[in-house]
Amino acid sequence: MRFHTRKWVKPEDLNANGTLFGGRVLSWIDEEAALYSIVQLESKKVVTKYISEINFMSTAVKGDVVEIGIEVIKFGHTSISLNCEVRNKMTHESIVTVDNIIMVNLDEKGNPAPHGKTKIEYVKDRLAKKEGEQEKS
Repeated sequence: MRFHTRKWVKPEDLNANGTLFGGRVLSWIDEEAALYSIVQLESKKVVTKYISEINFMSTAVKGDVVEIGIEVIKFGHTSISLNCEVRNKMTHESIVTVDNIIMVNLDEKGNPAPHGKTKIEYVKDRLAKKEGEQEKS
């Protein structure tokens, strides 16, 4: 799994027990899944369709650093399916896993729209593609 984002656990991220609030983690996961999908699909209109069972396994406390990792499970016609792991960088324990997050690409009217993607692309791949297009001109 590639870990894309780190978050610093601050006092406002804690629950009444003094540990990382589950709702905050879910917000971070949803945001990271959206950002990842927007970049992969090269579309600004991507929304969360589905989040599967969420498994909380450990926690974090104020001052800890957590990492959020996203992997692509598959590309659909209008969607991208991801899985996610959030881990505590300080303790190396997995905090949460989510087996399936489905993000859907939308058209200008808010309806599901084909995105035309079939595989993960990295910035270097996109830059190489653009250089190849310029050479053909």
